[in-house]
Amino acid sequence: MKKTASLGALLLALALPLAVQAETVVAGEVTAETAQVIAAPYGGLVEDVRVRVGDSVKIGDPIATVETAKTYASTDGTVSGVFAHEGDSADGVKTQYGALVYIEPINRFTLACSTEKGYNSSENRYIHIGETVFLKCTKDGSHQGRGVVTGLDEKDDSKFTVEVTGGEFYMGETVDIYRSGDYANASRIGRGTVGRTQTVAVNAEGSVLKMHVKAGDTVERGELLFETVRGTLDGLYAPEKQVVSDVAGVIATVDAGNGATVEKDAKIATIYPNNAMQIKMVISEADLMDVTVGGKAEIEFNWDADGGRRFEGTISSISYLSEKKDDSAASQSAQYVAYVDFTPDETVRIGMTVIVYVE
Repeated sequence: MKKTASLGALLLALALPLAVQAETVVAGEVTAETAQVIAAPYGGLVEDVRVRVGDSVKIGDPIATVETAKTYASTDGTVSGVFAHEGDSADGVKTQYGALVYIEPINRFTLACSTEKGYNSSENRYIHIGETVFLKCTKDGSHQGRGVVTGLDEKDDSKFTVEVTGGEFYMGETVDIYRSGDYANASRIGRGTVGRTQTVAVNAEGSVLKMHVKAGDTVERGELLFETVRGTLDGLYAPEKQVVSDVAGVIATVDAGNGATVEKDAKIATIYPNNAMQIKMVISEADLMDVTVGGKAEIEFNWDADGGRRFEGTISSISYLSEKKDDSAASQSAQYVAYVDFTPDETVRIGMTVIVYVE
């Protein structure tokens, strides 16, 4: 067989025993021609990016987190209805049931009130939203309690709403409302009728990723109810927030940094899989007859006068297009790119230089 190589490889070849001189020796480089995309499982805000270009990752290693939109309880109460499930379209649930979740407030009663029966003074006709009031039934005064003014009628200044925060009353009961805890007649600002506090409907947009409550749960104001994401999910499958690598390899690119907003299937990072590593080498026109697809090769790393580590490989492809750079140079030999498949270990890194011995 003929033997050609770069200057360094040629000098090494001259130092080898005569038995080895039948091999073709070529300089090469570890490369990865294809990269696998790590995509966002849903739309959202990218946070906690864990990797940088060049990092080595294993299957299951965290890449980043795609944050969700969180919906919290706006009042203390009991979850009376949960119509959304993980993976559901929020709009679809809202269309069918009116809301994703319903909460019955802990303060079950609300008074529809008027200043008409209040003590006749200008001060008593001026109701302050948020003020604490004292309640007593008109029948015999046996039912007493406290409340807070929660609303004023925009069209009629004499009408207002009180939410009962303490005491026992029954639906439809008539109650006098006082500013003073001693129920002084001069502090009576009006009268109201006991009604049911409106159940709170909780809605959101996008798709439901995770539910944190179930029917019957008692919740406090500010407690997390559920999480939603932008866009749709795949069927009723709700993935985890953390995006992990599904392949072992090397981070090729990081395409979405902390704070980036992504849509479903957007590229977060790309990875060169370990099993996609190849040796790229350039074969001279004179050696083409000695190199064939499927042929065996030995790949030597850290080669020196004492020899280096070797891996077995197989020639997987040889280009049919010349790599010759200057077509006007008639004396320049054409060169062709070839690839060698091999199984790397954890010491092999993309870009390493090697010597390939083609049998």
